Amino acid sequence: MILTRDEVAAVLRHLSGTPWIMATLLYGAGLRLMECLGLRVKGLDFAYNQIVVRDGKGQKDRVTMLPQHVKAALQQHLLDVQHLHTQELATGGGGVYLPYALERKYPNAHHAWVWQYVFPAARLSRDPRTGSVRRHHTHTLVLQRAVHAAVRKANLAKPASCHTLRHAFATHLLEAGYDIRTIQELLGHRDVSTTMGYTHVLNRGGRGVISPADLLGGSR
Repeated sequence: MILTRDEVAAVLRHLSGTPWIMATLLYGAGLRLMECLGLRVKGLDFAYNQIVVRDGKGQKDRVTMLPQHVKAALQQHLLDVQHLHTQELATGGGGVYLPYALERKYPNAHHAWVWQYVFPAARLSRDPRTGSVRRHHTHTLVLQRAVHAAVRKANLAKPASCHTLRHAFATHLLEAGYDIRTIQELLGHRDVSTTMGYTHVLNRGGRGVISPADLLGGSR
């Protein structure tokens, strides 16, 4: 099922705070759920209004847009997160899990602000890989439950989830006339045939092309 723009807006209206920011990024930047939750501060570029997604599906990096609609709220959110991080550093905490061998190569990098999660969990937890007590990113269920509740409150006649918002991102870009290759890059699809799957909802043929017959004036 694909949500219309009005339906997406209805869902987002029933969200607030951090869940609203995250859901808006799913729709406004085409992020997968785990890409959103795993965002690091270093992946946000407010100057160029873009998000660098690291190690997306297939361990590939890509760049997508940072929606203006969420920019101010996201900047304020980061100030709150940075304040929490500063407090934890003062008490000997503030560390975060680093991918691959970066922690061995850069022993102090796990305390650096740029490596912190944009959406940290509300509580500290023990990392089973190292035994260290750290603040991981927000759990998937936090956003999934918030979106499900918003969908119910919006009284939609179709099922919807976090991933539905990403689908709507792709479909609405196609409807706006953006080319399939650009959308492929924004979504991080390896094969354009995966992206082509969205064209079926446009009701304009398999390639999203309007028939020349439909451009003729008059009617019968």
